[in-house]
Amino acid sequence: MEIALILFVVAVIFVVRAIKVVPQQNAWVVERLGKYHSSLTPGLNFLIPFVDRVAYKHSLKEIPLDVPSQVCITRDNTQLQVDGILYFQVTDPMRASYGSSNYIVAVTQLAQTSLRSVIGKLELDKTFEERDIINAQVVQAIDEAALNWGVKVLRYEIKDLTPPKEILHAMQAQITAEREKRALIAASEGRRQEQINIATGEREAFIARSEGEKQAAINKAQGEASAITAVADATAGAIERIAAAIRQPGGEQAVQLKVAERAVDAYSKVASDASTTLIVPSNMTEVSALISSAMRMVQGVKPA
Repeated sequence: MEIALILFVVAVIFVVRAIKVVPQQNAWVVERLGKYHSSLTPGLNFLIPFVDRVAYKHSLKEIPLDVPSQVCITRDNTQLQVDGILYFQVTDPMRASYGSSNYIVAVTQLAQTSLRSVIGKLELDKTFEERDIINAQVVQAIDEAALNWGVKVLRYEIKDLTPPKEILHAMQAQITAEREKRALIAASEGRRQEQINIATGEREAFIARSEGEKQAAINKAQGEASAITAVADATAGAIERIAAAIRQPGGEQAVQLKVAERAVDAYSKVASDASTTLIVPSNMTEVSALISSAMRMVQGVKPA
């Protein structure tokens, strides 16, 4: 009974040591008699008991690694407190097991030294503006060395950049001065645009007034010309009608009568003015001669 129990226990030990179930996204390194033999893939695997043993177990998932904060000196001799986070993944379990005694420590130290080197090439202002470039250069520097450790560095992100308090105060003062400068520039641009708008408005108003005055002068001249033309047309029509009336029978007698009336009226007006000395012709036949002269002038304009 005791022998059977011993055999059962030995069988259980053999089964436990022979059968290995590897979880997903994991890799186990197997050594045979102290020498690397193989890497177990996820699933059911079989080993030779007491000959093979699982020496290392690695996770193939992406691993975030917090890089401790450190002091870096920029190109313009300014100290910065920098901390970041590194993302890496085990790609070769055999190299990760034998390439370094502790690849996590090795990657962390290399990330710190690479970051100090990259920061030392940049000025203070550039460190805030070019974080993507810093991250890319750190990843490139680490990735070249990490290949021998079976590790692939995926990305590095700077979490915080903290300059000294004096630098922070100076930066704040610079930002305040820059904002005040922008405000002054904006105000001056506003005043300049206001003056431009006023001048433009005055110019357009002057042009509008001059155009109005010009059009008014043109309209006035056209009106006066039209009035003169109308008066001339009316006078010409009246003259034509008078000439036509004179050519009618009795027209000359009517003209003689009209001329005589005008002559009498003229003498009457002169006589009514107390300040005028009236000289009456001694011979009234001169009035008849005046009428005869007027009639000859009328007859001279008659058509042949």
